[in-house]
Amino acid sequence: MAGRSSFVIGGARSGKSAFALGLASGLPGRKVYIATAEALDPEMDERIRRHREERGAQWESIEEKMDLSERVESLGPGCVIVVDCLTLWITNLLTAGLSDGEILDATGALAGACKESGSAVIVVSNEVGLGIVPENALARRFRDLSGAVNKEMASAAEEVWFLAAGLPLRMK
Repeated sequence: MAGRSSFVIGGARSGKSAFALGLASGLPGRKVYIATAEALDPEMDERIRRHREERGAQWESIEEKMDLSERVESLGPGCVIVVDCLTLWITNLLTAGLSDGEILDATGALAGACKESGSAVIVVSNEVGLGIVPENALARRFRDLSGAVNKEMASAAEEVWFLAAGLPLRMK
């Protein structure tokens, strides 16, 4: 039996993570938060600490920088999984030297893992394509990959939410 997948997207600090955790808290099952962020400086270390504290003890936290599909699959059925967030994941994959094709293949594997896991999976991502065209090639590559990844995840999800200024809009 496949689980239910949701996709939550919006701008920076729009309330995506809190909304995803709210969706998840109403569902039965072991609560697992998969974080893609890495503490590379004191400010990020403090953010991660604060987010863990806000989630509370009922949430198991797993850090996974690269292989999200394998991590989702390894948890098995009956969980409530929040993956936060795909734009940091894309950054990790770019930094590791993956090609666009490899990143899109990993996205397909993640979308499939979410659908087939037997768990409720809520995936969070930033919408980065609503602004100006970036001035450099790497930033444009990141923006374009983010759009393609978000499009694939939204297509595969059973429900899609867009957050702006803390307000959710159900898109699908």
